[in-house]
Amino acid sequence: MPVADLLARHADAWGRATRSPFLDAVRDGTLPDASFDTWLVQDAHFLGDLLRFQARLLARAPRSAQAVLADGCVALVQELDWFGRVAAERDLDLAAPQLPATIAYGDLLYRLDVADVGTALTALWAVERAYLDAWSGARPGAGQYGPFVEHWTTPGFAGYVAALETAADAAGPGDEPAFLEVAAAEADFWAMTA
Repeated sequence: MPVADLLARHADAWGRATRSPFLDAVRDGTLPDASFDTWLVQDAHFLGDLLRFQARLLARAPRSAQAVLADGCVALVQELDWFGRVAAERDLDLAAPQLPATIAYGDLLYRLDVADVGTALTALWAVERAYLDAWSGARPGAGQYGPFVEHWTTPGFAGYVAALETAADAAGPGDEPAFLEVAAAEADFWAMTA
């Protein structure tokens, strides 16, 4: 089954993964700064875990998937640099401890290191598609949050997510359990600052 079919097949789980009070508050500008800052620090931690997972996946992926995975690794390095600049501007401590939802998500990525490549690619696509869908739903973002929403919904990022979908589809049928695990982890990640 194409991975995109999982979105409709598990619409409720996907809704929980991509819609939340956190994102609603970003859209209408009512999210407290402290909640957003906590989320930013945790997302920086997650990006580090995602980069490690994706780099290991790149090493074992079929040749047809390597270019998109390599581009994704480069983009994650650039995103971590951007997070460093944002943290400096907002006086955030990126060395703050990980919260339970961040730890659990990192553990999921670690477990996926031993999954077959098709399962790992399905999961990676789900991670990035959830991020794109969630932030697209928060558009345009009110006040100070607008530039963040714009940063995470660029056409380039959407193109990357589409290329991951192609790679995941080429690797085999979409893995429903991995998709559902990612959806649950995403829902928990949005809820962690509540």
